[in-house]
Amino acid sequence: MDLVRDGDTRAFEVIFDRHGNVAFSLAYRMCGRRALAEDIVQEAFTSLWRSGARYDRTRGSVRSWVLSAVHNRAIDAFRRDSIREGKNVPDDGLTERLEGPTRTAEEVERRDEARRVREALGALPGDQRKVIELAYFGGFSHSEIAELLGLPAGTVKGRMRLGLAKLKVALTDPVSL
Repeated sequence: MDLVRDGDTRAFEVIFDRHGNVAFSLAYRMCGRRALAEDIVQEAFTSLWRSGARYDRTRGSVRSWVLSAVHNRAIDAFRRDSIREGKNVPDDGLTERLEGPTRTAEEVERRDEARRVREALGALPGDQRKVIELAYFGGFSHSEIAELLGLPAGTVKGRMRLGLAKLKVALTDPVSL
């Protein structure tokens, strides 16, 4: 990173070679479109090249620095798209044109289940909740989570196993037993 800070393009190529695939993977998991994910990664790495001097090793690994930039760029892309789409929608009689919910009971049940899952996740210890959120909502593997958090893979797997066991107990419906 000292070489990147000094403007060494070869050093930055090494950073890209090491972290480009996982950066693309994160962007693609977040947006679901290949072209958009490629744009996000390109914007993120361009930004990182310009801000190489701002990398601080005490705040995390180079990989987490890269993934944080990709994550932020993906969120920016979502915001741009939603603003753009929002401006193009006329609201004349929009309410009348929207299809009403035909499965209200199912929607209520789905929302209730989502609330229960959020509450159960919130009740977990922070270290267990973090690995579960990274795995299930972030799409990261155990080894990626271990690297992001600077933990041994066995610790990540143990926290995951304990957290999932606690979630299972919290979400088990006593009526169906």
